[in-house]
Amino acid sequence: MIGKANKAARLSVAPMMDWTDRHCRYLHRLLSAETLLYTEMVTAPALVRGGALHLLDYNPEEHPVALQLGGSDPQELEKAARIGAEAGYDEINLNCGCPSDRVQSGTFGAVLMKDPKRVADCVMAMREAVDVDVTVKCRIGVDDQEPRDVLPAFLDQIRAAGCQRVTIHARKAWLQGLSPKENRDIPPLDYDLVHRMKADFSDLHVSLNGGIASLDDAQVHLDAGLDGVMIGRAAYHQPTDILAEADMQIYQSGTARDPIAIVQQMVPYVDRHLANGGRLHQITRHMLGLFAGRPGARAWRRALSEGAVHEGAGAEVMLRALDHVAPLAEV
Repeated sequence: MIGKANKAARLSVAPMMDWTDRHCRYLHRLLSAETLLYTEMVTAPALVRGGALHLLDYNPEEHPVALQLGGSDPQELEKAARIGAEAGYDEINLNCGCPSDRVQSGTFGAVLMKDPKRVADCVMAMREAVDVDVTVKCRIGVDDQEPRDVLPAFLDQIRAAGCQRVTIHARKAWLQGLSPKENRDIPPLDYDLVHRMKADFSDLHVSLNGGIASLDDAQVHLDAGLDGVMIGRAAYHQPTDILAEADMQIYQSGTARDPIAIVQQMVPYVDRHLANGGRLHQITRHMLGLFAGRPGARAWRRALSEGAVHEGAGAEVMLRALDHVAPLAEV
């Protein structure tokens, strides 16, 4: 079924390990009310066998928010998807794109591109368990696979299993010989292939991921017929550039957000986190790029990085760091 996350998927922030935690997502939601946000990947065994339900913690303000699962066992993913849906997530996404050794050893992530039948079984099991969207994030292929051959076959299988929305990272993943970081940069991008997949699978909601560095870049692909664009590192390192005008440009709603106002809006959130025993740097590490490209950005990053790690540091560190950046009207 197509749910409320579908409209939001016109623009999404990619799931990124160690980055898109609940503090990062709260910040991103203040910058954009519309964009679809994804969790870091959570493994199905951690939820089902390990009982690590704390990994599902999120703030209600984050909606629409999607849970990305890693796994390869249909029964285990069915249980994990049910747990995620009961926790209130708007979408359950299956990771078929991560190339890390840790993921390969668990027989999930990008290695699943070699076993589309298993992926289809997983999708079907999850769809039967939950009423929210079940989606897939994949690569165009892995290792010596020919993407023009394997990607259509992969999409055909998951579509037959009931997947109606897919995000395609437009690069191969090399499971041996390249690090996860290198797999994000070295394999060449093939945007044309993703556009051909949308033409060939017109009933699928197809989003493009990989190498998109601006809203203008995203708009080019949307105007060319894709249903959505997913942005990763650029949205994290330059969140204001990507998200502050996303509602206006991508969704034709809302107004542009001022990063200075966003910092001020973060104060009550920081206070609650500290009152619950948290540390300031757990939040502010995601805020370093708020003023990227603006005068005072380097001083902002330094003040925040150095001040947030001190014992007892509170929201006043953020507010003092604002002294280094000029109001938007002065830039």
